[in-house]
Amino acid sequence: MKVLIIEDDKILAQTIKEVIANKFDSDIAYDGEEGVLFAENEIYDAIILDLMLPKKNGYEVLREIRKNKNFVPVLILTAKDGLDDKLEGFNSGADDYLTKPFENKELIARIDAIIRRTQGNYSEDNSIVFKDMKLDLNNREVTINGQKVNLQGKQFDMLEYLLNSKNMIITKDQIFDKIWGFDSDTYTNVIEVYASGLRKELKKVGYDKYLKTIRGVGYIWNENI
Repeated sequence: MKVLIIEDDKILAQTIKEVIANKFDSDIAYDGEEGVLFAENEIYDAIILDLMLPKKNGYEVLREIRKNKNFVPVLILTAKDGLDDKLEGFNSGADDYLTKPFENKELIARIDAIIRRTQGNYSEDNSIVFKDMKLDLNNREVTINGQKVNLQGKQFDMLEYLLNSKNMIITKDQIFDKIWGFDSDTYTNVIEVYASGLRKELKKVGYDKYLKTIRGVGYIWNENI
């Protein structure tokens, strides 16, 4: 899973990145305009947003993100602890609000919570369950009825993305931006290689039938089989 940190304090931004590193990959934007740009050109599972930012403040960033129909869960992380500040944050589209200074464990728990609430597929032990298949996101393991499925690196990430988008066509560009990043030097045809490998491993346990290729477009995880 990937998180965008929008924070102008470079030391604090790096600290946040390190705090969440065991669970989340992350990008950092150091001002509001850059934050909006990142949010528009990359796919994130959550955003950590400061309010007091140069160029665009956090409220403006949040309202612009929502105006663009981007409903990624947003956690406001700020030193502003007034009730009016919190109300404006929630009215602008925030999913949660945490004030500085913060406890590291609480920050991680808050991120987990807003992701679970908005995506709806994560269980309390940070796993995704589909029929008899379980994705353990903490250990990055996939099992079906206790039998381990041997997925490598980004095959796991691709399966997680597909399961979180069940019955929706996901384009190759969306998969590429989500998993490799829009600034990656890799080419999009790598997706076909990973999809083929993923399907091969799923076939061993009878779950390849749920992964459908939409020729010339992308893929869909169809649970209505």
